[in-house]
Amino acid sequence: MSRLSFTLAIILGLTVAGCDRGASDAAQESSASPAPTGRIDASEAGALMPAANVTDPQGRVLNLGALQGTPVLVNLWATWCAPCVKEMPLLDDLAGDYEGRLRVLTISQDMQGAEKVEPFFAQAGYAMLEPWMDPQNELGFAIGGGVMPTTVLYDAIGQEVWRVQGDYDWSSEEARAAIDAAIAE
Repeated sequence: MSRLSFTLAIILGLTVAGCDRGASDAAQESSASPAPTGRIDASEAGALMPAANVTDPQGRVLNLGALQGTPVLVNLWATWCAPCVKEMPLLDDLAGDYEGRLRVLTISQDMQGAEKVEPFFAQAGYAMLEPWMDPQNELGFAIGGGVMPTTVLYDAIGQEVWRVQGDYDWSSEEARAAIDAAIAE
C-alpha cells in the first residue's frame, strides 16, 4: 500500500470514528454555544405533509397525514444531536405559547427509540412536548434534507409553509413573526 493510500485510510478511519453516534449517552457537547445555523426556507412550500406513522413510548400510533384543522410544526431531532437538544426547551415554550393554535410535534430519529427517548423526556420534564418517535427514519427520508434538526411548518390543511434545517432560535422575534404570519392565513 502506498504512503498516500495509507494516509487516506487513516484519515477515513478517524473521520468514521468521530461520527459514532452511539458512543455517548450524552448529546455532543461543545465548550461554546454557537449561534443558530438554521434559516427559514420556503422553497418546498405547498408540499404535502407525509402520511408517515410515528409512535410514542406506549406504542400509540399517530398518522401525520391525518392531522388536519390546526397548523403543525414538525421537528425532527435526536438525543445525540447537540443543536437538537438545545432547541427542545425553546420548542416546549413555543408549544405553550401557541397552545390551541399550533401543534408542535418533536419526533425523535433515535434508532434506539423509547430506550433513549423516554429517559430524555423524563429528565427534561417538558410541559408541552410529547415523545414521538420515528426510529426507522421514514419521516426523515420523506421530508428530505438529511440535516438535524429539521423543522417544517405545515398549514391547517397539511401543506408545507416553510422549513428550517439546522438549529434555530424559536424564541426570536423572527420565528414568532413567521409563525404568526403562517397561522393567520
